[in-house]
Amino acid sequence: MELSEVIAERRAPSERRLFSWRTVLFGFTRSRRHNLRRDADSDVIFMDWHHPWLFFLSVGIMLLSCADAFLTLLLIERGMIEANPFMAAMLGQGAATFAVSKVFMTGTSILILVFLAKSQFMNRVRTGLFLTIFFSFYCCLVCYEIVNLLAVL
Repeated sequence: MELSEVIAERRAPSERRLFSWRTVLFGFTRSRRHNLRRDADSDVIFMDWHHPWLFFLSVGIMLLSCADAFLTLLLIERGMIEANPFMAAMLGQGAATFAVSKVFMTGTSILILVFLAKSQFMNRVRTGLFLTIFFSFYCCLVCYEIVNLLAVL
């Protein structure tokens, strides 16, 4: 019997790496790979750990996107129009289609940007900066919609 077969027989038959919420919390608070391990890994852009600021921005963008969808529907009921032609087409399909497509597109974009947060866009700008820009944009947009809603009332 070979050594590898002996080692394989000693292993536990059950899978010890089961997924649970404890796994998520442990990975969020105690992940190990914050930086690159070797200089040769400089091309690697994916890490186990992301800065908490990215979590704040991601959740903030999703909440602001939901607020934007809600305020947009309120403003359209009061005579305003949707400026984005794609979202106007979604709105023509119904309010539920509009809301689902908006949340889906925003969520997918956030996941991609967080996944690529440490990469460089055109070798100049960190991709994570785009989350800050989108968060700022959504803050301004929601404020604009609130002002318009108050003016219409």
